[in-house]
Amino acid sequence: MTHPALKMYNYHVWANGVIMDRLKELPQDIYHKEIQSGFSSVSKVLSHMYVAEYGWFEMISGKKSMNETLACADQLMEQVGMKNIEEMQALFLELADQYNEFLGHPENIEKALVIDNPYAGMLETSVSDTVLHVVTHGSYHRGNIATMLRQVGYTSVMQDYGLYLYRSNKT
Repeated sequence: MTHPALKMYNYHVWANGVIMDRLKELPQDIYHKEIQSGFSSVSKVLSHMYVAEYGWFEMISGKKSMNETLACADQLMEQVGMKNIEEMQALFLELADQYNEFLGHPENIEKALVIDNPYAGMLETSVSDTVLHVVTHGSYHRGNIATMLRQVGYTSVMQDYGLYLYRSNKT
């Protein structure tokens, strides 16, 4: 049986794909268009999502501490910020492959973690809890994108977990 955190991560990957496929249907200028919102453009939301997701992977896989990850975040944000939606989708898929490879090993998913957050202090957690954080963080920001699209006169796309379950059970 699939671990619940891995099942939620698979939903997250699907939902990211759904919203990016929708963005590819819209005029290209919408992606980098300045919008009065929590983020100044859809591209900045996706860049933030990617940088955060990448950073969490670096931490759960033991490659970097949170301090090391945060030190690289601005540079990574700058690198991905100018990419187009197709390039971003490829980056997200590549990162999803890394997550799935790592999470595919049962000993990794419940591995204990100690995160030293310079803003919040020490946190004893697990890889599975961190993956759930990545999922909820992504859901929150896909909601930002849906709102931003409405602000500029376009509809978003349904990306609910329930729809994912219906679609994944039919394949």
